[in-house]
Amino acid sequence: MQGKRIYPDDVVNSFMPGEYGKVGNRWFACTPDGRLGDLSNHEVTEHEDGTITVSPSILVSAGGKHGEWHGYLEHGVWREV
Repeated sequence: MQGKRIYPDDVVNSFMPGEYGKVGNRWFACTPDGRLGDLSNHEVTEHEDGTITVSPSILVSAGGKHGEWHGYLEHGVWREV
């Protein structure tokens, strides 16, 4: 899934599935299935085109109906494991 960078005004709950952005000095991302993840424990590389790459992989278990979401965000593209 192609993600989208947004520029929220300090409103964490404004993220839609696939979106990512910075709130204050912290990065957040909303997985393709709609789970909001705080990326504080990840390394986030910001690219010249505004996309980001996150490492290690992203695992979010809160906020969804079933199980968890596990995958990668590389140059703004989401990839599920």
